[in-house]
Amino acid sequence: MSDAPPPIRVLVCDDQELVRTGYVTIFSAQPDLEVVGEAENGHAAVEAARQLRPDVVVMDIRMPLLDGIEATRRLAGPDVEAPPKVLVVTTFNVDAYVYEAFRAGASGFLLKDSPPVELVSGIRTVARGEALLAPAVTRHLIGHFAERLRPADTSRPARDEVVSALTVRELEALRLIAEGLSNAEIAAAMFITPETVKTYVSRILTKLDLRDRVQAVVLAYRIGLVSGTS
Repeated sequence: MSDAPPPIRVLVCDDQELVRTGYVTIFSAQPDLEVVGEAENGHAAVEAARQLRPDVVVMDIRMPLLDGIEATRRLAGPDVEAPPKVLVVTTFNVDAYVYEAFRAGASGFLLKDSPPVELVSGIRTVARGEALLAPAVTRHLIGHFAERLRPADTSRPARDEVVSALTVRELEALRLIAEGLSNAEIAAAMFITPETVKTYVSRILTKLDLRDRVQAVVLAYRIGLVSGTS
């Protein structure tokens, strides 16, 4: 009798049939992934996700009828119970929308031209409950929109509350996360093990009542903990 966990159920949402077909082919070849459906626009994505209950939704941003941002908000927004993980796929020429996708509840993003191995790894990462933030892309996107992020957001703790809630080391880890460093890079910078970094990240999310690493990055910029020009 096999003790293997059930496959990760994936819903593919993109308005281009060729892209959807490519994703389905790539994902279906993985023994731990199961493509349970496809959607060609935001409305179809929301309906399919609610019916099929996937673990991960691979979501394009630009789609007709309802874009990927609003579809993500309806599926994984802060008021949604038991939301699926949403992995946004995008390109740099539409990066103005990525920050809004994060606020809508996305668990991570990748570039559309990412190699298949990265797409598959991305699904596994968000399915485990970890946010997917490619460091180089994070530096570009979040740094570029730092000024937009800076105004206070009453839905999140104020800077003083964040500082008082975290230890000095946790606060340092949050800054490095927001600067786009990977766990390995944070470990090297703080002279700790990657396992300790994971512990810090978990504590940060719990103490600040954040869903995932993406929300931690957005929060750090919104309260001015880091600057896109630093």
